[in-house]
Amino acid sequence: MKRLGQGLPRRATTALAVVIAALAAVPLVANNYIVSVLTVSLYYAYVGQAWNMMFGFAGLLSLGHALFIGIGSYAAAALFVHFGIGPWAGVFPAALLAAAMGCFIGWLGFRFEIGGVYFALLTIAFAEFTRIICDHISWLGAAEGLFLPVSSRSRIDLANLRGPTEMFYYLILALTFAALLVCRWLISSKLGYCWRAIRDDAQAAAATGVNVFWCRMAAIAVSCAASGIAGVWYAFYYNNLFPGISFDIGRSIELTFAPIVGGVGSLFGPILGAFLLFPLGELITALTQRFGIEGIKQFIWGLAVIAIVLLRPSGVWPWLQQMLRLDEPSDGAAP
Repeated sequence: MKRLGQGLPRRATTALAVVIAALAAVPLVANNYIVSVLTVSLYYAYVGQAWNMMFGFAGLLSLGHALFIGIGSYAAAALFVHFGIGPWAGVFPAALLAAAMGCFIGWLGFRFEIGGVYFALLTIAFAEFTRIICDHISWLGAAEGLFLPVSSRSRIDLANLRGPTEMFYYLILALTFAALLVCRWLISSKLGYCWRAIRDDAQAAAATGVNVFWCRMAAIAVSCAASGIAGVWYAFYYNNLFPGISFDIGRSIELTFAPIVGGVGSLFGPILGAFLLFPLGELITALTQRFGIEGIKQFIWGLAVIAIVLLRPSGVWPWLQQMLRLDEPSDGAAP
């Protein structure tokens, strides 16, 4: 917390400490349903941070980012199912494979000068290509799916990530906080300044001596590795993987909602966006079921997202930060 708070106003640091303490206490006072909703929200906050590293910091639009989560999921799950290799060991090949795939796509894009929306289409194409391949590999379960064995949901087996929802909640909370620390360190580093310079004007950045290619490749590697780690958590939380779901473009688009609504390029935007959107989706589900109008849930949720984007085009976090004066030093604090 001290390291994250360095360079942040005291008011913002205090607010962050309160939020983390509140989230840590949730499983102690809330029922299993609320814990499950917040667990999924934290997952999307984490993957939103990973996606934000590429687009928000370095300006590389990826619309097939579920590819890297799926690669991490299948790598760790296959190692566990076929060889008994636990998730803590499986996380390394999962992250490396995801980063390698991302760097290969990035190299292709930069080698043939594919940028902007065309780079985004390239990520979609590779995600679809990987889905088709996994659909026909029986070792990975093919189209019928890959299932992880579950002996008990009540007993905590941290070594193999077998246990109740609360265990996964605290794990994804720790991952989200770790991603926040890493992002804070990266955007304050020389590499982070290079990323933002490239995002704003790649040609101008290159003219000042920034190595655009390697800086972009670093952004891709870090983002995809973090996504691969998310895939490991996803595989052991849900215990089943299907290519049509894991690599679906809808899944890729869904994970971009949190940073877009919260504030692309901001540190806390993806987290705030996730905690706005996904509990809102559950609330809409409950209300539509209560009044017998389940069929319009996605329509209402879509309208809510559109309203947020139209009213706060730069994201909710910059507006909230200004309204609560979280970007200002507290009274008596040094500016």
